[in-house]
Amino acid sequence: MTAGALSGQVAIVTGAGTGIGRASAIALAAAGAKVALSGRRKEPLDAVAKTIHDHGHEAIVVPGDVSKVEDVDHLFTEVVAKWHRVDVLFANAGTNTKLRNIHDIPTEEWNHVVAVNLSGAFYTARRAIEVMRPQGGGTIINLVSMAAKRAGALAGVAYSASKAGQHSLTQSINEEERHYGIRATSIFPGEVDTDIMDARPVVPSADARATMLQPEDVAATVVLIASLPSRVLIEELMIKPSHVRDQSGELRRH
Repeated sequence: MTAGALSGQVAIVTGAGTGIGRASAIALAAAGAKVALSGRRKEPLDAVAKTIHDHGHEAIVVPGDVSKVEDVDHLFTEVVAKWHRVDVLFANAGTNTKLRNIHDIPTEEWNHVVAVNLSGAFYTARRAIEVMRPQGGGTIINLVSMAAKRAGALAGVAYSASKAGQHSLTQSINEEERHYGIRATSIFPGEVDTDIMDARPVVPSADARATMLQPEDVAATVVLIASLPSRVLIEELMIKPSHVRDQSGELRRH
């Protein structure tokens, strides 16, 4: 993507401290956007901001938990106070649990996964829409998962269900907000080599992770979607590793 394709635009990235969020924040900044970095831990966010600043781009850090409405409200208040608009929201924050089967996942872990993956996406989208409507439009990008298309034991019930709900959120945004110039995209990545792999019941080997998508691959997709003319809507986009690997040894059945 051409440098400066997002010049003058403001982007918010949740879960921006590591993995896909980190790579996407850096890529959005390289494309010219001013980037607000959100996440629960300030230290990795500060490190991402330093990388962006060292390359001559703008970024601010606003720590917070997307599952808490008050933290999301604070995030958007800070961004609008500084830059007066929001053009791109990348709802990347997500989580999973090691206990993934219906019969053994504790209620509190189900609630936590749904709170981050689905409610957090809703809270951030709702605030983004409030800002985007008066300014004439914007782009909301939800990081979903192939698990939303094909639920299974590897991703688990809470993750799969919450991600399917997140895609329904994308569809609802497009149905309700397109006439305000607001468009939404669900990205459905296959396996990506990020820290979330460490939460699997059986952690993939280094050789297996080498065949997965890398965070920068998804980041390039985020920048592409955000950079397309406003007349273009990509409601869903699937991105998979070209290598098909055997995952059967990583399934833990009870």
